[in-house]
Amino acid sequence: MRRTLVTALVAACALTAVPAAQGASSLVISGRGWGHGIGMSQYGALGYAQRGWTADRILTHYYTGTQLGRLSTSPTVRVLLQNGRSSFAVRGASSVSGGLLDPAQTYTVVQGRQGLVVRDASGKDRLTSPGPLAFRPADGAVTLLGPAQNGTSGGRYRGTIQITAGAGGLSAVNALSIEDYVAGVVSAEIPASWPVEALRAQAVAARTYAITTNAGGDTFTQYADTRSQMYRGVAAETPATTAAVRATAGRVVTYQGAPVTTFFFSTSGGRTENIENSFVGADPKPWLKSVADPYDTVSPYHRWKSTRMTFTQATAALRGIVKGNLRRITVIKRGVSPRIVRATVVGSSGTTAVTGPQLRRAFGLRDTWIRFRGFSTAVSTQPAPPAGGKLPSVPATPKTTIDPTPGGAARAATSGPRIHGVIAPAVAGAWASVERRERGRWTRAVDVQLGAGGTYTTTLPGPGSYRVRYAGQTGPTVTARLAR
Repeated sequence: MRRTLVTALVAACALTAVPAAQGASSLVISGRGWGHGIGMSQYGALGYAQRGWTADRILTHYYTGTQLGRLSTSPTVRVLLQNGRSSFAVRGASSVSGGLLDPAQTYTVVQGRQGLVVRDASGKDRLTSPGPLAFRPADGAVTLLGPAQNGTSGGRYRGTIQITAGAGGLSAVNALSIEDYVAGVVSAEIPASWPVEALRAQAVAARTYAITTNAGGDTFTQYADTRSQMYRGVAAETPATTAAVRATAGRVVTYQGAPVTTFFFSTSGGRTENIENSFVGADPKPWLKSVADPYDTVSPYHRWKSTRMTFTQATAALRGIVKGNLRRITVIKRGVSPRIVRATVVGSSGTTAVTGPQLRRAFGLRDTWIRFRGFSTAVSTQPAPPAGGKLPSVPATPKTTIDPTPGGAARAATSGPRIHGVIAPAVAGAWASVERRERGRWTRAVDVQLGAGGTYTTTLPGPGSYRVRYAGQTGPTVTARLAR
């Protein structure tokens, strides 16, 4: 059984019981990866391809127990490009629902009393139909003017553009063959400059995902954005990616002979995750298990730069989740990677159960591979924290104190302002460094050993700006002043 991991964050109010003190608290968030962590890591696939792995080997590594199979037919994919519109304009179509069109003209579709109306550039009604209307290309692709949900404006699409009317307005769906669809996906998902085996792995994963998922029922099967997978039509076709699609034509990932859903994402941080630990509540799938991803280090998102905020800011980020002001976040369960599965957010007015994805969304993070550390720091002009204060007493035995004067020798400080607080999580008995701002640089002033619960207290060498450093992370800056 995995050991329960607990992350305690110390709230700023822990310092309010210390009189004549200047204090602050901060929350440091660090982590790895980008995406849901399930299936194939795209940057990990890049790393494997750079080391000579074939697409087949890459795919069977990320999708446990799978084999590569081949489709017996070429299904049609229906991609939602835009919906909720009052009109659409198309160009490059040779016909619409049997009626001939001039490919050089732009035609507009609006909803009239008798159904969908097609108007030419002069405003003349050319066709009225209950719909749907299917615009067919003259030279291989139809242009849909205006923006689409994939971020492309005036995009060209193979197959047909189908316009339908619904309660929310008009929708535009691109219906095309699976191979043309995949050709519009690969470079929209990864750079076309990546090694050929990475491109081929992406093509197979995209093809398999498309035939095993249905996002819209009878109206469409795929979104054009990351709700399914990125698809940009002809704009995404390049010589390298088209070659990868053709080289893998019809090939799909199978488990026990049947195609299976091939989730993929950007960056794993070093290990992928079981589906039930990332899509919390989902049924386990034998091919979507956590696997090691050692070459994911090529990603700029393998490990994030830490994010720092005050507890007030953290409380605001957790609005709608935290009850009152944030006190701590307790991680109840981590996955294999170890992404957060479940946690509790403890506020001044109560506790809320949350999932890792909820925390990710609240803080605007890239992944659920998250670690929190809270720093609570105060400086007091008294020789020691007052009797009865909330911060427990820790022996003030500085490991090293640096004389702040140029060329000064190391010495032990026995009087002056004191710094004290809590770091959580932290290991009792470990050492933290107290840093002082000198001539625009932070230098180590004194080391302090941590007590139970990450508490610390020690005497400072004199007035100035200080912060505490532990495990490569730093707490808030506090100012020590001379007693009056």
